[in-house]
Amino acid sequence: MAKSNPFLIHAIGKTISKLKKGAPYQWGHMGACNCGNLAQEITHVSKGEIHRYAMQRFGNWSEQLNDYCPSSGLPMDLMISRLLESGLNLDDLVHLEKLSDPKILAELPVNKRREIRKNRKEDLILYLEVWLKQLEKKWVDQQAPVKIPQSIKTNKSEVLS
Repeated sequence: MAKSNPFLIHAIGKTISKLKKGAPYQWGHMGACNCGNLAQEITHVSKGEIHRYAMQRFGNWSEQLNDYCPSSGLPMDLMISRLLESGLNLDDLVHLEKLSDPKILAELPVNKRREIRKNRKEDLILYLEVWLKQLEKKWVDQQAPVKIPQSIKTNKSEVLS
């Protein structure tokens, strides 16, 4: 699962918001599909540019991720590197494209889990919403509780006198 951090949490939240407001969605378009919509938000690269980068090599997102080489210098590999730097890993992106992460699917209602389709905008939004909640919870859980040094603690009777 992705490394939870404020940047990634914000990017997923913004992607959800844009999709709900009518952002272009087309599963067969490398820049407007499941990964493409999140990649736009993280990299600030347009859907057209993402698609153009992807067409320099063969394959959909899953195949491009499989062929990923961080030192190739290809624009698609540079973009994937930026996605990984945001806290995602290759498996997260493969699962996002297929809406297939078992940890995310486990939190969907059973009837929805059986009907989820990788090429439906509504299903992508639902998947992202569940993922966002998981990342937010993980972020909160990772934060160390604030410990007040004994020297700062005051006695109730001293404060009230």
